[in-house]
Amino acid sequence: MRALTYHGAHDVRVETVADPALQEPDDIILRVTATAICGSDLHLYRGKIPSTEHGDIFGHEFMGIVEDTGSAVIELHRGDRVVIPFVIACGSCFFCQHELFAACETTNTGRGSIINKKSIPPGAALFGYSHLYGGIPGGQAELVRVPKANVGPFKVPAALTDDKVLFLSDILPTAWQAVLNAEIGQGSSLAIYGAGPVGLLSAACAKMLGAQTIFMVDDNDYRLAYARDTYGVIAINFEQDDDPADTIIRQTPGMRGVDAVIDAVGFEAKGSTTETVLAALKIEGSSGKALRQSIAAVRRGGVVSVPGVYAGFIHAFMFGDAFDKGLTFKMGQTHVQKYLPTLLEHIEAGRLQPELIVTHRLALEEAAQGYKMFDKKEDECRKVILVPGAGRGA
Repeated sequence: MRALTYHGAHDVRVETVADPALQEPDDIILRVTATAICGSDLHLYRGKIPSTEHGDIFGHEFMGIVEDTGSAVIELHRGDRVVIPFVIACGSCFFCQHELFAACETTNTGRGSIINKKSIPPGAALFGYSHLYGGIPGGQAELVRVPKANVGPFKVPAALTDDKVLFLSDILPTAWQAVLNAEIGQGSSLAIYGAGPVGLLSAACAKMLGAQTIFMVDDNDYRLAYARDTYGVIAINFEQDDDPADTIIRQTPGMRGVDAVIDAVGFEAKGSTTETVLAALKIEGSSGKALRQSIAAVRRGGVVSVPGVYAGFIHAFMFGDAFDKGLTFKMGQTHVQKYLPTLLEHIEAGRLQPELIVTHRLALEEAAQGYKMFDKKEDECRKVILVPGAGRGA
C-alpha cells in the first residue's frame, strides 16, 4: 500500500510499505477514503516530538470503509463506513468507564510525554503520533489496522459526505470539549488564541452555544478574516498588537476580562527571545506566551481551557496571577468517543458545518506538498484533506 512516512524534520514521503494485517481478535482493517493533516501533525513534521522514528506513518484524522474484521469484532462488518477517533481506548478500564477515553490505561505501550510520571500508567495510545503514544501506524495511508474496534470506530450515514464527518475523528470533538470546558453558554464572552482548525471550530461551537462576544488572536490575516466573516469574531493580529490581552480587556464591561479563554495554540506559540533560547537548550519544553496571555485576558473566576498541546516545563507560568484571580484550568487530550453522537446530530441538523474550514483537497500522493503548504500557510491554506488512491498513475 501507499503511505506517508517520516524521514526527519520537514522530510515526509509517500512510499510503498507493507499492508497492515489483523493482529488481535478485536482489530479491523480499514480502507481509508479520506484523511487530513492536523495542526498537531506539524509538531511531528518539524521534528518537535520525541520518539518519532524514520518510517513512521503519520495521520490521526481519518475515515473509511471496513475491509476486514477480527473474530471478536461484534459492532462492525465489512463494508461499514466509519470515522476513527484518534484516541485508542479499550472501553473497560477505570478511565474508560468514566468516559475519560484519552486516559485509557491499557492501550499505550509507550511512556507518554509526562515527565513526573512516578509509576502511573501512560494515557491512551494515539494513531500516528510517535512511540511515546504506542507507535501505532496512522491513517495517512491506503489501509490502517484499527485496534479496539468495538470501542472506537463510529458509523456515519451514507448521506453525509466525507468532508462533513471526517473531522469527528479529532478536531471537531477537540473544539467541542474545549468550549464545554470553557463553560460557554448564552451571552458568554470568549477569547480564542489561535485561528488554526481547532480555534476556528471552537468559534463555530461557541457561536452555536450562544456566545455573545468572541475575540480571536492570531498572526495570520487570512485566517482571521475568515473567522470574522464566518463566525463574527473580533479579530486581533498579534503582529500588529503587542498585547492582545490588554486590547481584549478594554473591550469588556468594567474591564473585567472575558468569561473564558481557549488556548488553541500550544507549545509552539511564538514567544520571547528568552523562550526561544531556553527551548533550544532543552531547558524549557514549551513556549508560555499564549498561556500567559490567556491568564491575563480572562476575568476573575473565569476558565482557561487548553486544547493546544503542551509538553515539559513552561517559562514564566504566572501561577500567582491565576491564584489571585481564582481561575479554573481545564485541559488535556480529547475524550473523542464521548462526544460523537451529539456532534453527529449537530452536523445532520446543519448547526455545525465543519467542512467549511477545508481549503485544499489533494491526493495522498501529494501529501508532502500538503504538509509544506500547511506549515508555511501558503495559498491561504486552512485545512488539507488527502484522498488515498486519487491521482495515482497520473
